Amino acid sequence: MEHRFSIKRIEDGGIDNVGMQMRENCVRINVPQDTVGELINTSTTCLCENPGKRRRSLAQLTREALPRLENYRNSKRALKRPSLGELLHGKEEHVKETSSGPENPDEKIQSEIPSHEGIKLGWIQGVLIPCLLNIWGVMLFLRLSWVVAQSGIGLTLVIIGVSAIVCVITTLSLSAISTNGEVKGGGIYYIISRSLGPEFGASVGIVFAFANAVAASMNTIGFCNSLNDLLSSFDLKIIDGGINDVRVVGVVALVVMIFICAVGMEWESKAQNFLIAIIVGAILDFLIGTGIGPVNDTQKAQGFTGFSSEVLQSNWGPAYRYQDGVQYDFFQVFAIFFPSVTGIQAGANISGDLKDPASSIPKGTLLALLLSMISYAVFVLFAGAAAMRDASGSLDDLANNTLTNCVSNFSCEYGLFNSYSVMQLMSGWGPFIYAGCFAATLSTALTNLLSVPRLIQALGIDRIYPGLIFFSKGYGKSGEPYRGYVLTFFVAAAFVLIADLNAIAPLISNFYLASYALINFCTFHAALIKPLGWRPTFRYYNTWLSLAGFFMCVVIMFLINWQSSVITFVVILALYLIVVYRKPDVNWGSSTQAQTYKTALTTSHRLINIGEHVKNYQPQVLLLCGKPQSRPPLLDFANLITKNNSLLIVAEIEENRLSYRARANKTKLAYQWLRNHKIKAFYSIIDGMPFETSAKALLQTTGIGKLSPNVLMMGFKNDWRVCNTDALNSYFNILHTAFENRLSVAILRLQEGLDYSRIMEEDDANIIPSTDITLSQHPSTCMFNNISRPMMHTDSNLNIAHLVVSESVVSSAYPTINVVTPYKNGNYTATKNMKNKKRGLAEKILYTSPTGQQLPKAVLDTMSVFKKKQARGTIDVWWLYDDGGLTMLLPYIISTRQDWAHCKLRVFALANNKQELEVEERNMANLLSKFRLDYSSLQMVQISDKPNPKTVEFFNTVIEDFIDNENDCKISEIELAALQEKTNRHLRLRELLLENSSKATLVVMSLPMPRKGSVSAALYMAWLEVLTKDLPPYLFVRGNQQSVLTFYS
Repeated sequence: MEHRFSIKRIEDGGIDNVGMQMRENCVRINVPQDTVGELINTSTTCLCENPGKRRRSLAQLTREALPRLENYRNSKRALKRPSLGELLHGKEEHVKETSSGPENPDEKIQSEIPSHEGIKLGWIQGVLIPCLLNIWGVMLFLRLSWVVAQSGIGLTLVIIGVSAIVCVITTLSLSAISTNGEVKGGGIYYIISRSLGPEFGASVGIVFAFANAVAASMNTIGFCNSLNDLLSSFDLKIIDGGINDVRVVGVVALVVMIFICAVGMEWESKAQNFLIAIIVGAILDFLIGTGIGPVNDTQKAQGFTGFSSEVLQSNWGPAYRYQDGVQYDFFQVFAIFFPSVTGIQAGANISGDLKDPASSIPKGTLLALLLSMISYAVFVLFAGAAAMRDASGSLDDLANNTLTNCVSNFSCEYGLFNSYSVMQLMSGWGPFIYAGCFAATLSTALTNLLSVPRLIQALGIDRIYPGLIFFSKGYGKSGEPYRGYVLTFFVAAAFVLIADLNAIAPLISNFYLASYALINFCTFHAALIKPLGWRPTFRYYNTWLSLAGFFMCVVIMFLINWQSSVITFVVILALYLIVVYRKPDVNWGSSTQAQTYKTALTTSHRLINIGEHVKNYQPQVLLLCGKPQSRPPLLDFANLITKNNSLLIVAEIEENRLSYRARANKTKLAYQWLRNHKIKAFYSIIDGMPFETSAKALLQTTGIGKLSPNVLMMGFKNDWRVCNTDALNSYFNILHTAFENRLSVAILRLQEGLDYSRIMEEDDANIIPSTDITLSQHPSTCMFNNISRPMMHTDSNLNIAHLVVSESVVSSAYPTINVVTPYKNGNYTATKNMKNKKRGLAEKILYTSPTGQQLPKAVLDTMSVFKKKQARGTIDVWWLYDDGGLTMLLPYIISTRQDWAHCKLRVFALANNKQELEVEERNMANLLSKFRLDYSSLQMVQISDKPNPKTVEFFNTVIEDFIDNENDCKISEIELAALQEKTNRHLRLRELLLENSSKATLVVMSLPMPRKGSVSAALYMAWLEVLTKDLPPYLFVRGNQQSVLTFYS
C-alpha cells in the first residue's frame, strides 16, 4: 500500500505532553525553533499518513539551500544562499560593515542603463546571417574578380585558404572563450577583457570598434561605387559622377542605416532577412549566368568567354601590376582581400542580444565561415575560367582576335583587371547583381554600425575610459545607446569622405588581424594556465593551435605593411598603458590573475630550494603594530626598510574572540589603509588568545616558506612604568620568544609616542569591546584634557601640550579620524586638489576630524614624521656589538631612500681600551670600507668610565617605583648589585648619546640582550628608558647573530 505523508502542526500548549502522545499512523519529530518558513514558531511537528493533506516543501523544513542557478548569478536579484554563520549558529552575527573602497562602478552604471530586454535572437538570426552578411560584403561583388586578375586562380585560392585558416583558428578560439561562461554585451571587448583583463580588452576593444566603424564606411563606399556604375550606364550623375557623388550618397546612406540600427534589433533583423535573400539570389544569378556563357558578341568583346580551358590556364598564375600608384604583390592583394572574411565576429559583437551566446556563436560562426569560403572558392574558379584579364570591348578587336592588344598601350577598359563590374557582366540578369551588391554592402555596413555603439556602451559601463561614459547611456526599454550611434556616425562619415576603397582596406586588415591575434592569445593563455574556472563547453580547440594562430596573425600583419603594423601596436600599447595607469577597480577573474597566482606559487616553491646566501639577505619584517591606522609612524618606518624590496607583514593581536565578519571587516579596513598610503604590506590578525600566546603564534607561523619574517619590529612600550604586571611581562617575554625563534628584533621609539589609535581608528566599537588603558596624565597636559585624554593609549606617552594648537581645535576631542581619498564611501570623503586636477596629479591625503576639520599641523607633522623629506642631518649608528651586521645594514637601507638622501651616516663603535683607540678605529674603518657602506664619520667611544651622579640619580628616579614593589615586576637589590656594571655602561652610553646624538635625525643602536633569567622585565625596560629618553627618533636593533653583510663578491 502506498503511503503519503504530510506535516501537521501541533498547536496545543502542553509541549512536553505532546511529545508523549502517539496517534495512530503518526511519527513525531522535533524541529528547531528557528526553522525557516511557517515552522519557526513550532516546537514539534508530526509526519502523518494522510493522503488528503498537502505536503510541505523541503525548503520549509531546513535552512539549507538546494543547488539552483539563481544562487550563482551576479545580479542584485540573485538569490542568496544562507551564510555559513547562519547555518552554524542559527543566525548571523550582525556586524557593521565598513566599505573597503569606492562604490562598484558596474552596479552604479548598470542602474543608469537599462538592460537589453528587447528581442533575443537565435543562432541563425543572430549569428549565421550576420556573419554571412559581413563576409559577403563589398569585396565579393567589386574586388574579388580584381584579386583573381592580380594573383591568378592558384594564388587567390591560397589567399582564401590562408584567410580561412586564420579565421577558422580564431573561430575555434572565440568559440572556446564564448562557451566558458555567459557572454554579455560588448562582443570582442567583453570576451578579451574577461579573459585577459581590462588592459588588453579595453585597448583591443577600442581598436576593434574603430575597425568596425571604418569597415562600415568601406562598405558604404562600395555601395556608392556600384550605384555610380549603375547611374553611369544610364548617363546619369548627381554631381560629377565620381568621388563627390560617393561622398554625398555615402553620408546619406550612413544616416539611413544609423536610423535603422537605432530603431532596434527587431527592425534590423527584418532588414537582414530581406538583404540575405537578395545576396543569395545574386550569387545564384552569377553562377547560372556563368554556366550559360555569353549571349552576345558585346559580352565576348568585354572579356566574358564562358568556361574555357585556355582562359583557365592563362589566368592560373599571378600577374601583379603597378596600378593606382602601387606595385601590388601577394601581401598587398591579401591586405585588400582580407576584410572580406572578417565577419566571423559579427555574432560575438551582438552577444548581448543572443538567446544563448555560448551555443550560438560557435555553431553559427563556423557554419557561416564554411559557406562563405566555399562560395568564394567557387566564384574564383568561375571568374578565372570564364573571363579574360584584359579586353578592349571593341567588336572589331573581337573579329580580329586582338582583344588583348590594348594591354600594350594601357587602354583596356574591360576584363578582370580593368572593370569592377565583371560579376554583373557574367550574370544571367545584370540588374540582380546590382541589387545583390547593394544588399551585401549595406548589410555589412549595417552589421558593423550595429556592433560599434554596443561595444562603446560596454566600455562605458565598465568605466575603463572616462571619455566613453557619456556615450554609454542607454535609452528606452532596450537600452539603445543613441549617443554611441552618433559617435559611430561621425567616425564612419569621416572615412566615407576619403572615398577610396583600396586605401581603406589595408588599414582595416591590420586592425582586424591585431584583434584576432589577441583572441587567439586569450585562448592560448587560459588553456595554458588552466585556472579552475576554465571549463569551456566547446571542446574543439587546441592550446598550441591558438598560439600558432596568434603568431600567424602577427606575421601577416607585418608582411602586409610593417609601418601600419607598428602604428597599430603603438596605439594598442598606448591604450593599454592608459588602463594600467588608471588601475580600474574591477575583478573579472581573468587568466592573467590566475597566472599571477600560479607564478607566485611556483616561485614560492622554487624559492624553498634556493639556499640562503648573505648577499641575497633581505630584512623581512613582522610588525606588531595593531591596526595599521593605529601607529602610522611605526608603519611608515617599517615601510622605509622594506619598501619595494622585501616582505612586510602588519600584525594585529586581539585578545577578544572575533566573529568572521568582524575579522573580515578589520581586514578590509587594514588593506584599505595600506592602499591609501601606498604601503605594500600584508596584514595578519590573530584573536581569541592572550597577547603573549598570540605573539608567539605569529612569530612561529606567519609567512610561507622562505617568505617568512626574519625581523620582529615593534614600538617601544612607553607606558611600561604604569601598565599592569602582565602587560609588562608579556612585552618582555616577546623579546625572548623572538630570539628563541632566531628572529632579529627592532624596537622604535619616538618621544611624542607612536600610538595614535584614539584619533586614527574608525569607530569599530561595534566589532570588539574596548580594553584600552589610558595613561595617567603628565602635569603639563592637564590644561589640554579635552584633546590629550583621548589620544593617550596603551604603549604611548603622546604629549601634545607643547604643540601650537588653536583654542577652537583644543576645545573639541578627536575620537576618530578619517582619511580623505578620491572617492566617497562610508567614512571616506572625496577631496581633490583642484589646482593639480588638470595636470592629473594624485590627491593629497589629509587627516581630518569626523566633522571635516583638519588636525593641528603639529599633530600631523608628528604622525607623518617618516613620510616627509628629511632635512640635511645625520643618522647616528651606535654599532656596539656584532650581531651579524643588521645594526649597520638597516640604517644604510634608510639612507638610500630618496627622502633620506641628505642624511649621512655617522658610526660610533666601542673601543676595547684607551691605549689602542687609533688601531681599533683603523680596523673599524677598514671593515666598513670592505662592506662598501658609505659613512661621513667614525668615532670610537669608551664606556668604562663611571657615569655622572646626575645620570645615576635620573636612573634611580626611573626605577624607584619598582624597588619596594611587592608584585612580579620588583627590582631586587640583589639584581641591581649583580648587574651594576652593565647598568653603569648603559648610563655612560646615555651621557655619550646626549653629547653626540641629541641633534641627529635618527639614532640606531644595538639592542641590549635581555639574557633570560638574568635580568627582570622592569630593569631591562629601565635600561631602554635611560638610553632613549629625550633623544631623537630612536631604533634599537639586535640581529640574530647570522651575518647579513659580506665583503666577498
